[in-house]
Amino acid sequence: MPLTVFGLDELDDYRPESPAPKDFDAFWQRTLAEARSHHEAVKAERVTSQHLLRTVEVDDVRFPGRRGEPVAAWLLRPRDAAGPLPVVVTYLGHGCGRGLPTDHLFWPSAGYAQLVVDSRGQGHDTPDRGEGDGTQWVEGFMTRGIDSPDHYYYRRLMTDCVRAVDATEQLPGLDTRRIVPAGDSQGGSLALAVAALTGDRVAAVMPGLPFLCHFRRAVQLSGEGPYPETIKYLRRHSRHRVEETFATLDYFDGVHFAQRATAPALFSVGLMDPTCPPATVYAAFNHYAGQDRTMTVWPFADHGGGCGSNPPAQLAWLHQRGLAPEL
Repeated sequence: MPLTVFGLDELDDYRPESPAPKDFDAFWQRTLAEARSHHEAVKAERVTSQHLLRTVEVDDVRFPGRRGEPVAAWLLRPRDAAGPLPVVVTYLGHGCGRGLPTDHLFWPSAGYAQLVVDSRGQGHDTPDRGEGDGTQWVEGFMTRGIDSPDHYYYRRLMTDCVRAVDATEQLPGLDTRRIVPAGDSQGGSLALAVAALTGDRVAAVMPGLPFLCHFRRAVQLSGEGPYPETIKYLRRHSRHRVEETFATLDYFDGVHFAQRATAPALFSVGLMDPTCPPATVYAAFNHYAGQDRTMTVWPFADHGGGCGSNPPAQLAWLHQRGLAPEL
């Protein structure tokens, strides 16, 4: 892929008109009210010994998500830490489940608690049953339930992610004044949605290479990853579902969430990313409503972004904002 279809000066100013649906806020208020009407308890089981870890404690967590369905998560904390600890709530990339606790040792090693949220249907521990959906879709998750915002897969997943923040109130040792949603790609878009939908309950947000942003442009530019699933779907239904499809996607667009999020935000972008084209990331970043917003630019990066260089940059950014754990 070429470096970018825009130069950096153009990307810095790229702020396409992107009005949200008139009932966007009402839709999400209704969605979250329905989810919160289920009052199942959050459950956590200590499983550290099963993973032979000596410096990190691990709890296997289940919390109620969409329709009260149990969502799996790992809660990791430095052993014997004096709490309460700031917590990084981590959302995962497309096709990824929560994996193993040993996949997620960076943040507890730096003194933070970390809640790693499974993605329903994408891993092995949180199934997705669908919701009133009779529509045909192509492979993957991008078009699952796309006939209606009420049926769309990402309504369920984004609701789960908000409920993960709700769950922190029932988990021990966490400082709920210092919650930081974070993730890359799909996880970045989920973190951005959570920042918008939870308001001042989050202290900061770190959306890396966010997916699900500026859908029309993304579908036109992306050559890899999940966006081509939408192209395949529209080819199949091109005569009568193009506008209806994008009307559904409007309820889940990261640009619209960015317009409603105000917490300090650290974005990142790869200027050679064929999966989440830079223009789509900047569309969300330039619409972000918070005054404290920073973009980490990886000029020659593809969808791997800064790879191992990005977590230390995030760690330094959190320290600069007073969100470091106490020593």
